[in-house]
Amino acid sequence: MAEKKETRFKVVADNRRARFDYEIGETFEAGLVLTGTEVKSLRTGKASIGESYASLDKAGELYLVNATIPEYLQANRFNHEPKRARKLLLNAREITRLAKGLEREGMTLVPLKIYFNAQGRAKLELALGRGKKLHDKRDTEKQRDWNREKSRLLRDRG
Repeated sequence: MAEKKETRFKVVADNRRARFDYEIGETFEAGLVLTGTEVKSLRTGKASIGESYASLDKAGELYLVNATIPEYLQANRFNHEPKRARKLLLNAREITRLAKGLEREGMTLVPLKIYFNAQGRAKLELALGRGKKLHDKRDTEKQRDWNREKSRLLRDRG
């Protein structure tokens, strides 16, 4: 059996609600343009991307909007603004693919998690997603409950 490739990264912020609220399509890994105090604050692990989203401006640049990276307490007057828009770094080809995806009806850019990769650089996992309707959310929850019950039954029998 093939061995799993070991992933060495530390997840800082995870948007667990995104997979419930959106049908997740294609995912992308984007770099973040951050200041020094933002990186230090991220390393403490207190960031929040629950209510954030990514947007494309007229110049063709991608920004992470409404993500909260709290102030770094030891930075005094050199601190950053906690909810500022942060530029995302992607290849031009990936940005055009995202722009075409956003043109479709009901598609949005959903941040899934912020993490530090093996080289110690802050990355953002970003996905194209379509908002789920209420009945889709109910179906997802029913399927999840059934899978949980099925695994319990199989575990008890065998």
